[in-house]
Amino acid sequence: MPDKSAVPDRSPSPGSLDARVEARLAQAGAAFDRRARAARPGRGRGKAAAPAPGERERATLRAVFHELGDAHRAYRARTGGTVTPALRSATTAFKAQPSALTLVGVAAFLDELGILAW
Repeated sequence: MPDKSAVPDRSPSPGSLDARVEARLAQAGAAFDRRARAARPGRGRGKAAAPAPGERERATLRAVFHELGDAHRAYRARTGGTVTPALRSATTAFKAQPSALTLVGVAAFLDELGILAW
């Protein structure tokens, strides 16, 4: 019988930044779903249209990215700091290809500064 402890686990550890970003994306996704279900058709309009495929993922990535941006702007307002070139590069990479992986790159800078609330 093979030793299962020798097989590396590819899932992120519970306290890792990857896992924290995934958890935050899941929370943002749940909020997106609640808003989509709560939408009531306006007077004279038909039934609310279902979100397009991929819209949920884009919306959750964008929501968490904006949350990180708000946190960093508040930090800069308190400290008088500026945006570092490395953070600017990470945000540019996220904007070019929004994904959980590129979002982790942005979150890593904020985590190093100790300004992530999650």
